[in-house]
Amino acid sequence: MAALTLYGLKNCDTCKKAMSALDADGHDVTLVDIRADADLQEKVPLWLEAVGPDKLVNKRSTTWRGLSTEQKSEVEQGKAEALLIQNPTLIKRPVIETGADIYVGWTSDVQAVF
Repeated sequence: MAALTLYGLKNCDTCKKAMSALDADGHDVTLVDIRADADLQEKVPLWLEAVGPDKLVNKRSTTWRGLSTEQKSEVEQGKAEALLIQNPTLIKRPVIETGADIYVGWTSDVQAVF
């Protein structure tokens, strides 16, 4: 099976569930800490292009709730890149890269792919 890269946080329950399920299915998964180890300058533009801000921005996060109305409207206007790079916890987790495709979250739709 192809190697997968999972961008998330070590203490994120959803990321842990995704890692466990992917490991159990025999996938070779590398966890990259989205705050400490990810090259967000490079990754965020690629992710936004692949899935769009509606999927990539976690609007249920504490970080989102702490943003100003102006910052939230920037996201709505498609200017999410700088905000996501400055606030990695705004990125919906996990982001899973297969080499060819990018999946965001650990929903039943994403689980069905793996």
